[in-house]
Amino acid sequence: MVSAWHDRGVLPEVIAHRGASADRAEHTMGAYELALEQGADGLECDVRLTKDGHLVCVHDRRINRTSNGVGLVSDYTLDQLSELDFAGWHQNGAGAPPGVLTLEALLDLTTARPNTTLFVETKHPVRQAGLVEAKLVALLERFGLARPESTSDSKVVLMSFSQRAVRRCKQLAPAVPTVLLFAPRAPGRKDGELPGYADIAGPGIRLLRTDPDYVARAAQRGNPTYCWTVDEPADIALCQRLGVRYLATNRPARAREVLRAE
Repeated sequence: MVSAWHDRGVLPEVIAHRGASADRAEHTMGAYELALEQGADGLECDVRLTKDGHLVCVHDRRINRTSNGVGLVSDYTLDQLSELDFAGWHQNGAGAPPGVLTLEALLDLTTARPNTTLFVETKHPVRQAGLVEAKLVALLERFGLARPESTSDSKVVLMSFSQRAVRRCKQLAPAVPTVLLFAPRAPGRKDGELPGYADIAGPGIRLLRTDPDYVARAAQRGNPTYCWTVDEPADIALCQRLGVRYLATNRPARAREVLRAE
């Protein structure tokens, strides 16, 4: 999977950001199943820990935006989150099963599909600090995913905006590839270099719009690029032209259409 891959014009792999989250409520099984139907090569999720130590797929610190509950994810047990509606807020969420999506359930889905890669982002800062990565790698161990023969054989990629979190992931699972995500103005990232514990550069699409040569500079240093979050046709085409390796999008069907047309 991970190499100094860089080929302008070759199709990037389409990674469904929180599933097909433009069409279904994010981080729901329906969003991920639809993403696979739409031809996504991989799935992306954010994970947080519940009060009783379970990894659940929720982006925000609070559940207010994406459920009918209020408060911090970490203040709820898994049983309590399972009673809430995490889909009804979305225009296409009516009738979806209640409850939060667990990372374990998403791993069940992806491991049943041998050609699908799961990109897992740990969110920080959180009150549990490094426990998130420890629980994550322990769960990967249960699924036989924590010790691939090489990074290119891994069915999982671990990511974070936190350098400490990415370092922990590499220490706990050295052969699992890692993405260091960063904002457009992140200091020390313009030259395409990455710290030794990161395998893949993770810029947002805004950085590539203003600095399109970044992808080539990263590739010269052996670092492929994972770009988030790419929904507009012009941005999708830009990523293809630049040689972006992984394209994270809320609209995998649209991304496929644009890439086929280029």
